[in-house]
Amino acid sequence: MKRRLLLLLPLIGFLVLGAFLYMGLSINPFDRDSALMAREFPDFELTTLEDPERVVDASLLEGEVTLVNVWGEWCPTCKQEMPQLLDLAEDGVRLVGVDYKDTREKGREFLAEFGNPFEVNIFDPEGSLGFDLGVYGAPETFLVDRDGIIRYHHTGYIRPEDVSETILPEVEKWR
Repeated sequence: MKRRLLLLLPLIGFLVLGAFLYMGLSINPFDRDSALMAREFPDFELTTLEDPERVVDASLLEGEVTLVNVWGEWCPTCKQEMPQLLDLAEDGVRLVGVDYKDTREKGREFLAEFGNPFEVNIFDPEGSLGFDLGVYGAPETFLVDRDGIIRYHHTGYIRPEDVSETILPEVEKWR
């Protein structure tokens, strides 16, 4: 009897491991909170995409509620979310872009083709600001209140329903 029980142990172990792995498949990797939530936007000093002579820093984000969108020309979902960002800008939401790990030329071409909803585009070719924000891919969007504090973090593509169900309510909450 003990021998049969010992033979069943690997099968039981396999079933338990399979159950844990199956449960892990239902976890959405985009549903994670930013470690920077309720903290100041990281300090930075970078040039803008439009003007390599213009240097901007974190003070750019103070005084008005701002959506900071991390994007790149190389990012296919950034192209998909651009209509939603254009709509947000049209609705009076202030947007600042971070052109992440891109070239100046490709970033400009992207905006010429898909539109530019951003008041300013921070040029981050090395990804230093993205690293400080904890970005692991684009697009990612951060809502920064008028005091420069991160209040909301959206990982991944902003779908049309995200605008009305999540983004706009969050913007209004912090205005």
